[in-house]
Amino acid sequence: MTATRVLVLNSGSSSVKYQLLDMRDRSRLAVGLVERIGEETSRLKHTPLLGGGTRERTGRIPDHESALKAVAEELDRDGLGLDSPELVAIGHRVVHGGQFFTEPTVVDDAVLAEIKRLIPVAPLHNPANLTGIRTAMSLRPDLPQVAVFDTAFHTTMPESAARYAIDVKTADEHRVRRYGFHGTSHAFVSRAAAKLLGRAPEDVNVIVLHLGNGASASAVRGGKCVDTSMGLTPLEGLVMGTRSGDLDPAVIFHLARVGGLSMDEIDTLLNKRSGLVGLCGDNDMREIRRRVDDGDEQARLAFDIYIHRLKKYIGAYYAVLGRVDAVVFTAGVGENAAPVREAAVAGLEGLGLAVDPALNAERGDGARLISPADARVAVAVVPTDEELEIATQTYALVGKSG
Repeated sequence: MTATRVLVLNSGSSSVKYQLLDMRDRSRLAVGLVERIGEETSRLKHTPLLGGGTRERTGRIPDHESALKAVAEELDRDGLGLDSPELVAIGHRVVHGGQFFTEPTVVDDAVLAEIKRLIPVAPLHNPANLTGIRTAMSLRPDLPQVAVFDTAFHTTMPESAARYAIDVKTADEHRVRRYGFHGTSHAFVSRAAAKLLGRAPEDVNVIVLHLGNGASASAVRGGKCVDTSMGLTPLEGLVMGTRSGDLDPAVIFHLARVGGLSMDEIDTLLNKRSGLVGLCGDNDMREIRRRVDDGDEQARLAFDIYIHRLKKYIGAYYAVLGRVDAVVFTAGVGENAAPVREAAVAGLEGLGLAVDPALNAERGDGARLISPADARVAVAVVPTDEELEIATQTYALVGKSG
């Protein structure tokens, strides 16, 4: 029997998202989420996609090892257990791979050590990713564990885009450079956009706008990233749900010297109390649009700031690429918020960008064009699928030997 199944794990600090896929036809066999790990109100929600309906279990799940054991039990109930000979590998989302990891990598002790070494530049994410990998290794030590890095897609950026203009020795000593994130999404969406246009990825220049609670933009030339909005951390770039995005670095000095805020307080301010929630108290774009429609001026200002930043990046990446074949919206806001898409390209007709109001207003599950038929640059909505991308990269690496 040829093993073709891949289990994808996305381990957060207090959660584990998972999907089991069969790579013969890229179908999903089961999906689920364990949340509030370590709390009395832990919950596991599991859905087998071949029938049987969603199951939930509640009650304290003390740690990630217990969470993954519970996931294994649920999969086993559906005949999809971790001991199945059809399981070829477990693919793990790892947020930060630095410069070292440029492609999916089978995990060994050296890989674990490097992911750990990168914790200072990803303190919220890499520790949880490591925990998930180590736990999975303990449950199936004989099975390949593959790390797929959010940063890998962006390692093709030229030094002119990746370097900050600070002292080179200091930057190198502390690994200060622009890494970018959401790479699995940008990789998947840029390829899917080329397919939507009926062209090969290497023939297409695309601006990808990944707009969720976290948001990032990328400029993709011929299938390779040449610039992206997030930097050393996911804080840089677009206005996000709770993150500020771009700001003058001297704001930090000012808040420390004049405002008396500690570094930890500033960190919390910029990452958790800024962006849309800092501007208007909401980080849900649906609620912000409702408030805008009701005449709420604070919500209107937040929306306008969000769109202004988005337009700046569209224009900047148009200049970086020189020729743009498509601007693509993805992720929760990008896929569902028609007013955001309309406002983001409004006034950019001179660049060949426009949306068809009727097409933009339509809702759909698949990739679709929302620009007029005669548009010089396609505007599209492409649902992202980071789990499928992780599974695809994992299977491509180890599937032939599985």
